[in-house]
Amino acid sequence: MQHPQLGRYAAARHVIAHVSDTHLLHGGAPLGGVADTVAALAEVSEQLERLGGSIDAIIVTGDVADLGESDAYRLARASLEPLAERARARLIWVMGNHDERAAFRAELLGEPAGDSPVHRVIEVDGLRIIALDSTVPGYHHGELDDAALDWLAAAIDEPAANGTVIALHHAPIATPLALMDVIELRGQDRLAEVVRGRDVRLILGGHLHYATNGSFAGIPVSVAGATAYTMDLTRSPRTLAGVDGGRSFSLVHLYPDGVVTSVVPVGRYAAVTTLDEDFLAEIEAASPDERLERFSRKREGE
Repeated sequence: MQHPQLGRYAAARHVIAHVSDTHLLHGGAPLGGVADTVAALAEVSEQLERLGGSIDAIIVTGDVADLGESDAYRLARASLEPLAERARARLIWVMGNHDERAAFRAELLGEPAGDSPVHRVIEVDGLRIIALDSTVPGYHHGELDDAALDWLAAAIDEPAANGTVIALHHAPIATPLALMDVIELRGQDRLAEVVRGRDVRLILGGHLHYATNGSFAGIPVSVAGATAYTMDLTRSPRTLAGVDGGRSFSLVHLYPDGVVTSVVPVGRYAAVTTLDEDFLAEIEAASPDERLERFSRKREGE
Protein backbone atom coordinates (compact mmCIF):
# COMPACT_ATOMS: atom_id res chain seq x y z
CA MET A 1 0.00 0.00 0.00
CA GLN A 2 2.06 2.89 -1.30
CA HIS A 3 1.53 6.57 -0.66
CA PRO A 4 0.89 8.19 -4.08
CA GLN A 5 3.04 11.21 -4.88
CA LEU A 6 0.54 14.02 -5.31
CA GLY A 7 2.84 16.79 -4.13
CA ARG A 8 6.45 17.48 -3.24
CA TYR A 9 7.22 14.30 -1.31
CA ALA A 10 7.30 10.72 -2.54
CA ALA A 11 6.45 7.74 -0.35
CA ALA A 12 8.60 7.07 2.70
CA ARG A 13 11.41 4.60 2.19
CA HIS A 14 10.76 2.94 5.58
CA VAL A 15 7.73 2.94 7.89
CA ILE A 16 8.09 1.97 11.55
CA ALA A 17 5.33 1.42 14.09
CA HIS A 18 6.73 2.58 17.44
CA VAL A 19 4.96 1.09 20.48
CA SER A 20 6.08 1.45 24.09
CA ASP A 21 5.36 0.72 27.72
CA THR A 22 2.73 -1.98 27.44
CA HIS A 23 3.26 -3.05 31.11
CA LEU A 24 1.51 -6.40 30.80
CA LEU A 25 0.91 -8.58 33.85
CA HIS A 26 0.57 -12.35 34.31
CA GLY A 27 -2.82 -13.56 33.11
CA GLY A 28 -3.69 -10.12 31.77
CA ALA A 29 -4.42 -8.73 35.22
CA PRO A 30 -5.38 -5.03 35.21
CA LEU A 31 -2.47 -2.73 35.97
CA GLY A 32 -2.99 -1.01 39.28
CA GLY A 33 -6.31 -2.82 39.43
CA VAL A 34 -7.59 -0.35 36.82
CA ALA A 35 -5.90 -0.34 33.41
CA ASP A 36 -6.73 -3.09 30.91
CA THR A 37 -3.33 -3.28 29.26
CA VAL A 38 -4.19 -6.39 27.23
CA ALA A 39 -7.20 -4.73 25.60
CA ALA A 40 -5.15 -1.62 24.91
CA LEU A 41 -2.44 -3.59 23.11
CA ALA A 42 -5.08 -5.53 21.18
CA GLU A 43 -6.51 -2.20 20.01
CA VAL A 44 -3.05 -1.09 18.86
CA SER A 45 -2.69 -4.32 16.86
CA GLU A 46 -6.12 -3.83 15.31
CA GLN A 47 -5.30 -0.28 14.29
CA LEU A 48 -1.94 -1.27 12.82
CA GLU A 49 -3.66 -4.04 10.87
CA ARG A 50 -5.25 -1.33 8.72
CA LEU A 51 -1.82 -0.42 7.35
CA GLY A 52 -1.43 -3.84 5.80
CA GLY A 53 2.01 -4.50 4.39
CA SER A 54 3.21 -0.90 4.50
CA ILE A 55 4.96 -1.36 7.86
CA ASP A 56 8.61 -2.41 7.67
CA ALA A 57 9.21 -2.80 11.40
CA ILE A 58 7.38 -2.74 14.71
CA ILE A 59 9.63 -1.51 17.52
CA VAL A 60 8.56 -1.90 21.15
CA THR A 61 10.77 0.32 23.30
CA GLY A 62 10.61 -1.44 26.61
CA ASP A 63 8.55 -2.08 29.73
CA VAL A 64 6.84 -4.84 27.80
CA ALA A 65 6.06 -6.53 31.12
CA ASP A 66 5.36 -4.66 34.34
CA LEU A 67 6.98 -7.25 36.61
CA GLY A 68 9.11 -9.18 34.15
CA GLU A 69 6.78 -12.20 34.26
CA SER A 70 7.14 -14.87 31.58
CA ASP A 71 3.41 -15.03 30.91
CA ALA A 72 3.30 -11.27 30.32
CA TYR A 73 5.87 -11.63 27.55
CA ARG A 74 3.85 -14.44 26.03
CA LEU A 75 0.81 -12.15 25.99
CA ALA A 76 2.83 -9.48 24.17
CA ARG A 77 3.98 -11.97 21.55
CA ALA A 78 0.46 -13.29 21.06
CA SER A 79 -0.75 -9.78 20.30
CA LEU A 80 2.03 -8.49 18.05
CA GLU A 81 3.68 -11.50 16.38
CA PRO A 82 0.70 -12.44 14.15
CA LEU A 83 0.41 -8.81 13.06
CA ALA A 84 4.11 -8.65 12.21
CA GLU A 85 3.92 -11.89 10.26
CA ARG A 86 0.95 -10.72 8.20
CA ALA A 87 2.60 -7.37 7.52
CA ARG A 88 5.98 -9.05 6.85
CA ALA A 89 7.45 -6.56 9.30
CA ARG A 90 10.37 -7.10 11.65
CA LEU A 91 9.25 -7.19 15.28
CA ILE A 92 11.95 -5.65 17.46
CA TRP A 93 11.85 -5.81 21.26
CA VAL A 94 13.86 -3.38 23.42
CA MET A 95 14.54 -3.80 27.14
CA GLY A 96 12.89 -1.46 29.67
CA ASN A 97 13.46 -0.92 33.38
CA HIS A 98 10.39 -3.01 34.31
CA ASP A 99 11.61 -5.91 32.17
CA GLU A 100 13.83 -8.74 33.40
CA ARG A 101 16.63 -9.79 31.05
CA ALA A 102 16.40 -13.55 31.59
CA ALA A 103 12.67 -13.84 30.89
CA PHE A 104 12.89 -11.19 28.15
CA ARG A 105 15.53 -13.22 26.30
CA ALA A 106 13.78 -16.54 26.75
CA GLU A 107 10.23 -15.46 25.92
CA LEU A 108 10.68 -12.71 23.32
CA LEU A 109 13.95 -13.57 21.60
CA GLY A 110 13.93 -17.35 21.92
CA GLU A 111 17.42 -17.26 23.41
CA PRO A 112 18.82 -18.94 26.52
CA ALA A 113 17.98 -17.00 29.66
CA GLY A 114 20.82 -14.74 30.70
CA ASP A 115 21.51 -11.50 32.53
CA SER A 116 23.87 -9.79 30.09
CA PRO A 117 22.70 -6.59 28.37
CA VAL A 118 20.31 -7.15 25.46
CA HIS A 119 21.98 -5.18 22.66
CA ARG A 120 21.14 -6.10 19.06
CA VAL A 121 21.63 -4.88 15.51
CA ILE A 122 18.79 -5.50 13.05
CA GLU A 123 18.97 -4.66 9.35
CA VAL A 124 15.73 -3.81 7.54
CA ASP A 125 16.19 -3.14 3.84
CA GLY A 126 19.36 -1.12 4.32
CA LEU A 127 18.17 0.61 7.50
CA ARG A 128 20.21 -0.32 10.56
CA ILE A 129 18.15 -0.50 13.75
CA ILE A 130 20.03 -0.64 17.04
CA ALA A 131 18.18 -2.10 20.02
CA LEU A 132 20.19 -0.66 22.92
CA ASP A 133 19.72 -1.91 26.47
CA SER A 134 19.81 1.11 28.79
CA THR A 135 18.57 -0.74 31.88
CA VAL A 136 20.30 -1.18 35.25
CA PRO A 137 19.33 -4.45 36.95
CA GLY A 138 17.45 -3.78 40.18
CA TYR A 139 16.85 -0.10 39.40
CA HIS A 140 14.48 2.04 37.35
CA HIS A 141 16.95 4.64 36.10
CA GLY A 142 18.90 4.10 32.89
CA GLU A 143 22.62 4.08 32.26
CA LEU A 144 24.95 3.54 29.34
CA ASP A 145 28.32 2.51 30.74
CA ASP A 146 31.61 2.30 28.87
CA ALA A 147 30.97 -1.28 27.76
CA ALA A 148 27.57 -0.38 26.26
CA LEU A 149 28.93 2.72 24.54
CA ASP A 150 31.96 0.87 23.19
CA TRP A 151 29.57 -1.73 21.76
CA LEU A 152 27.44 1.01 20.20
CA ALA A 153 30.46 2.80 18.73
CA ALA A 154 31.60 -0.42 17.05
CA ALA A 155 28.07 -1.17 15.79
CA ILE A 156 27.76 2.18 13.98
CA ASP A 157 31.40 2.54 13.00
CA GLU A 158 30.59 2.09 9.32
CA PRO A 159 27.58 3.87 7.78
CA ALA A 160 24.55 1.80 6.76
CA ALA A 161 23.00 2.12 3.32
CA ASN A 162 19.92 3.95 4.64
CA GLY A 163 21.28 5.17 7.95
CA THR A 164 20.72 4.12 11.55
CA VAL A 165 17.86 4.32 14.05
CA ILE A 166 18.70 3.79 17.72
CA ALA A 167 15.91 2.44 19.94
CA LEU A 168 16.33 2.47 23.71
CA HIS A 169 13.96 2.76 26.65
CA HIS A 170 15.43 5.75 28.49
CA ALA A 171 15.38 8.48 25.86
CA PRO A 172 18.02 11.23 26.18
CA ILE A 173 15.50 14.04 26.40
CA ALA A 174 14.35 16.56 29.03
CA THR A 175 11.05 16.16 30.88
CA PRO A 176 8.94 18.63 32.91
CA LEU A 177 8.23 15.92 35.51
CA ALA A 178 10.65 16.42 38.39
CA LEU A 179 10.58 12.85 39.68
CA MET A 180 11.41 11.45 36.24
CA ASP A 181 14.76 13.25 36.47
CA VAL A 182 15.79 10.81 39.18
CA ILE A 183 15.30 7.85 36.84
CA GLU A 184 16.65 9.49 33.68
CA LEU A 185 19.39 8.12 31.43
CA ARG A 186 22.94 8.44 32.75
CA GLY A 187 26.00 8.49 30.52
CA GLN A 188 24.52 10.99 28.08
CA ASP A 189 27.69 13.04 27.59
CA ARG A 190 29.64 10.14 26.17
CA LEU A 191 26.59 8.92 24.24
CA ALA A 192 26.60 12.29 22.49
CA GLU A 193 30.26 11.82 21.61
CA VAL A 194 29.54 8.38 20.15
CA VAL A 195 26.55 9.33 17.98
CA ARG A 196 27.52 12.83 16.87
CA GLY A 197 28.69 12.93 13.27
CA ARG A 198 27.64 9.32 12.56
CA ASP A 199 24.77 8.16 10.36
CA VAL A 200 22.19 8.10 13.20
CA ARG A 201 18.99 9.59 11.79
CA LEU A 202 16.65 9.14 14.74
CA ILE A 203 16.55 8.03 18.38
CA LEU A 204 13.40 6.28 19.60
CA GLY A 205 12.51 5.93 23.27
CA GLY A 206 9.81 5.28 25.83
CA HIS A 207 9.77 5.43 29.65
CA LEU A 208 8.03 8.80 30.00
CA HIS A 209 4.45 7.59 29.39
CA TYR A 210 3.55 10.52 27.15
CA ALA A 211 4.39 11.25 23.53
CA THR A 212 7.06 13.90 23.03
CA ASN A 213 9.84 14.96 20.67
CA GLY A 214 13.14 16.77 20.93
CA SER A 215 16.75 16.45 19.84
CA PHE A 216 19.99 15.07 21.21
CA ALA A 217 23.44 15.77 19.79
CA GLY A 218 21.71 17.20 16.72
CA ILE A 219 19.65 14.03 16.21
CA PRO A 220 15.82 13.98 16.39
CA VAL A 221 14.40 12.11 19.38
CA SER A 222 10.87 10.68 19.39
CA VAL A 223 9.28 9.21 22.52
CA ALA A 224 6.18 7.07 22.02
CA GLY A 225 3.27 7.47 24.38
CA ALA A 226 2.55 4.41 26.50
CA THR A 227 -0.23 1.95 25.77
CA ALA A 228 -0.62 1.10 29.49
CA TYR A 229 -1.41 4.54 30.94
CA THR A 230 -0.48 8.17 30.36
CA MET A 231 1.13 10.84 32.54
CA ASP A 232 -1.05 13.90 33.10
CA LEU A 233 1.26 16.83 32.36
CA THR A 234 -1.35 19.36 33.53
CA ARG A 235 -0.75 18.33 37.13
CA SER A 236 1.93 20.03 39.22
CA PRO A 237 5.51 19.32 38.04
CA ARG A 238 5.99 17.99 41.55
CA THR A 239 3.30 15.33 41.02
CA LEU A 240 3.60 12.13 39.02
CA ALA A 241 0.05 11.20 38.01
CA GLY A 242 -0.66 8.36 35.60
CA VAL A 243 -4.18 8.21 34.18
CA ASP A 244 -6.22 5.45 32.55
CA GLY A 245 -6.53 7.18 29.17
CA GLY A 246 -4.73 9.19 26.53
CA ARG A 247 -2.95 6.11 25.17
CA SER A 248 -1.03 6.36 21.91
CA PHE A 249 1.67 4.90 19.72
CA SER A 250 3.70 6.50 16.96
CA LEU A 251 4.32 6.01 13.27
CA VAL A 252 7.76 6.84 11.91
CA HIS A 253 8.22 7.65 8.23
CA LEU A 254 11.81 7.79 7.01
CA TYR A 255 12.38 9.58 3.72
CA PRO A 256 15.65 9.75 1.80
CA ASP A 257 16.27 13.25 3.17
CA GLY A 258 14.13 13.45 6.31
CA VAL A 259 12.20 11.83 9.16
CA VAL A 260 8.59 12.40 10.24
CA THR A 261 7.04 11.01 13.44
CA SER A 262 3.29 11.03 14.06
CA VAL A 263 1.27 10.30 17.21
CA VAL A 264 -1.69 7.93 16.81
CA PRO A 265 -4.38 7.86 19.53
CA VAL A 266 -5.44 4.40 20.67
CA GLY A 267 -9.16 3.68 20.60
CA ARG A 268 -12.36 3.85 18.59
CA TYR A 269 -13.83 7.28 17.97
CA ALA A 270 -16.76 8.65 16.02
CA ALA A 271 -15.83 9.82 12.51
CA VAL A 272 -16.22 13.54 11.86
CA THR A 273 -15.37 13.29 8.18
CA THR A 274 -14.06 10.61 5.83
CA LEU A 275 -12.63 10.74 2.32
CA ASP A 276 -12.13 7.18 1.15
CA GLU A 277 -9.97 5.40 -1.42
CA ASP A 278 -12.51 6.02 -4.17
CA PHE A 279 -12.05 9.75 -3.69
CA LEU A 280 -8.28 9.35 -3.67
CA ALA A 281 -8.45 7.37 -6.92
CA GLU A 282 -10.42 10.22 -8.45
CA ILE A 283 -7.77 12.72 -7.36
CA GLU A 284 -4.96 10.51 -8.64
CA ALA A 285 -6.60 10.34 -12.07
CA ALA A 286 -6.91 14.12 -12.32
CA SER A 287 -4.30 16.58 -13.55
CA PRO A 288 -2.45 18.77 -10.99
CA ASP A 289 -4.69 21.75 -11.81
CA GLU A 290 -7.83 19.61 -11.62
CA ARG A 291 -6.73 18.31 -8.21
CA LEU A 292 -6.55 21.85 -6.85
CA GLU A 293 -10.01 22.66 -8.17
CA ARG A 294 -11.49 19.41 -6.89
CA PHE A 295 -9.91 19.33 -3.45
CA SER A 296 -8.24 22.66 -2.65
CA ARG A 297 -10.77 25.25 -3.84
CA LYS A 298 -13.10 26.41 -1.04
CA ARG A 299 -16.79 25.84 -1.49
CA GLU A 300 -19.57 27.84 0.08
CA GLY A 301 -19.80 27.01 3.75
CA GLU A 302 -16.20 25.75 4.03
